[in-house]
Amino acid sequence: MALSNEDNLRLNVLLANKVQAIRIDESKMIVYGLSDRGEAKIQLHSNCRDEQYLRLVRELISGYILGSPGGYPVYLKRWTRMGQSKDDSLEQLLMLGEPEAVVAVVHAPGLTPELARRTWWAMPDANNARSLLRNENVARDEFAKLLAAYLVEYLPFEEDVANLIESVRLILQPGLIDEDTRLKIWIKGRTKTAYFIGFLLMQPDDLPNPLLLPARLDADHIQTCLSPLVAKGNQIATQLVRTTTGSGQTFLETCERVLRKPSNQEVVNTLFEVIAGYFESIRPDDYDDDMNILSLIERASNRCETCEDTRSVERREVLAVLPEMQDAVKAMLILSGLGYSVLRPIFSRTTAIGSLMRKKLAPLTGPILEQFAVLQQ
Repeated sequence: MALSNEDNLRLNVLLANKVQAIRIDESKMIVYGLSDRGEAKIQLHSNCRDEQYLRLVRELISGYILGSPGGYPVYLKRWTRMGQSKDDSLEQLLMLGEPEAVVAVVHAPGLTPELARRTWWAMPDANNARSLLRNENVARDEFAKLLAAYLVEYLPFEEDVANLIESVRLILQPGLIDEDTRLKIWIKGRTKTAYFIGFLLMQPDDLPNPLLLPARLDADHIQTCLSPLVAKGNQIATQLVRTTTGSGQTFLETCERVLRKPSNQEVVNTLFEVIAGYFESIRPDDYDDDMNILSLIERASNRCETCEDTRSVERREVLAVLPEMQDAVKAMLILSGLGYSVLRPIFSRTTAIGSLMRKKLAPLTGPILEQFAVLQQ
């Protein structure tokens, strides 16, 4: 079986005219080609089963581009999502009309903004938009705004919570969306708290201003007393000042809103990572992955009462100036140790989501909310 004469001729003409990328619409049996002159279209005239005919089309294209009629090399398919495609072959991969080849280019470390535009033309979908925006070269290019706009429009249709969180995080990269769009996305978090997670990951100290909470009443006093310690690099002092500002209080309040009504385990896991990351600079050296909530609280209490780790000097300095902040320091130390180890005793025994999950989490969320309350006084 061979291609029809007309299709054979038109495909060879397309390939000979410096095509930059090829896309095949299998349902409509159309081959599209992108070049400097725009987009070309070839309506295929199948003389056998469509699946078999498309294989012949891809063999012709592959033979012209790679010198091998076998189509997209099987061994490359195993590499596509690992970012292991050679940078010098990326342009060729986009000419094969193979979805997996496009994915290979999307994940390639050497991807340029121009190649990103071609991949987007070849295969515009949410997964590729996210992968492209993870590439720093692409995210800094003007083209990234188009990708961000696509993800904004797609957010209401995103069913996977992890993908939704990642989309919001990537959209919030500097310069990709305007403030009005940012606020609209934020407001969606009122009904679906997973949206808030994206903000907490990307902009923990710059959450939307209209909802910015005031600083603690004693924030100015704390900042004045601790400014000499902050200036010398005391991390406990720096974190305490950060947490008591308006942006710090907004961060805590947003975390509390998510913690009170998470939709599933993915949201809880990511929230704990966010909170621990916020307080990471003061995390004690002896924290490990075997802690549950009780042992975490015990270790944090001991850290405030003893001098057994590298942060003990910093804690003594802070409490010498503001002894009334001991509970606040302890709360920060507890929050710095949140992670899956704390969740494991519950999540390893249940796949519950929604209200049932929240009920099972109550023995854990209760103490965490208490630490928030201490820092919000």
